[in-house]
Amino acid sequence: MISCPIGTDVWQITTKLSHSIYPVLSFQAPEKQQENATWLVTEFVLVGFSNLPHLRYTLFGLFFLTYLVTLSGNITIIIIIQVDRTLHTPMYRFLAVLSLSETSYTLVTIPNMLAHLLMESQAISIPGCRAQMFFFLGLGCSQCFLLTLMGYDRYVAICHPLRYSVIMRPTVCLRLGALVFCSGFSVASIETSMIFSSPFCGSNRVEHFFCDIAPVLKLSCSESAGKALAIFFLSVLVVLVSFLLVLLSYAFIVAAIVRIPSAAGRRKAFSTCAAHLTVVIVHFGCASIIYLRPESGARPEQDRLVAVFYTVVTPLLNPVVYTLRNKEVRVALRRTLGRSRGVFQ
Repeated sequence: MISCPIGTDVWQITTKLSHSIYPVLSFQAPEKQQENATWLVTEFVLVGFSNLPHLRYTLFGLFFLTYLVTLSGNITIIIIIQVDRTLHTPMYRFLAVLSLSETSYTLVTIPNMLAHLLMESQAISIPGCRAQMFFFLGLGCSQCFLLTLMGYDRYVAICHPLRYSVIMRPTVCLRLGALVFCSGFSVASIETSMIFSSPFCGSNRVEHFFCDIAPVLKLSCSESAGKALAIFFLSVLVVLVSFLLVLLSYAFIVAAIVRIPSAAGRRKAFSTCAAHLTVVIVHFGCASIIYLRPESGARPEQDRLVAVFYTVVTPLLNPVVYTLRNKEVRVALRRTLGRSRGVFQ
């Protein structure tokens, strides 16, 4: 029983009653507010290259020119393979798909990075971050599987040349290509669902120039060690298994090339694999440095430097390698350019 003098305000009586009868509610209110506050993080801030403000315009010019060359190179390869009938083989069809994948891969990250180099705001919404991560991981995983498929194609062409047209017939190639991208985006769906399954709290600064796994996972409110370990093993499964399958294909290829009697035949056989092998080494090398380390986000500056290489430089490397080192593509390019001059004259 609470006694009160005559004339006490009704509001004071109500307040005393609430604190005496419901102390638990008044104690939990701040905690509930803190819990609700975790959902107030509706956007991230991409740190990017904000630590190099004096180089922003220089980096923009360098990345923009590289991006234009990458787009023009990959689109040129797609057009040449589509136009020239001599390149209508599984090997070059897969190369066209790889170029298309590289073009889409760069569209996911580079335009946003270029915009942030010129703008004061570095913000990206959580749904936008999730979409960027999903397409980036989906295309990246698909490229790992596609390079593995291209290695298998070279294995069949060199080790079983008489059965090549039967094994790699168009319907089989189409199904294998569909399986590659379905598998890649399935892995991406699992990883992004795990990362964005819990809210984000604390700092909203992503120590990267795009939404990559490690820097975003560090901002999760829930315990992220288990998620990081699961994503690490999934990355090992994608990168390491794909690379080992490529190495297995090339082990059989090398064994077959060694048995070729003529030196000219050995050079010709190896030349068809050199460009693919170069791209494989660069792609899987960069992926291993970033994703096959349990603590990838421990050194943000180093990770950003490697990320620049595999998001900006590697997509440029593919058309350069496949046009300079592949005789059939060079001949088809000259033939296409010759026909174009004849049309306009």
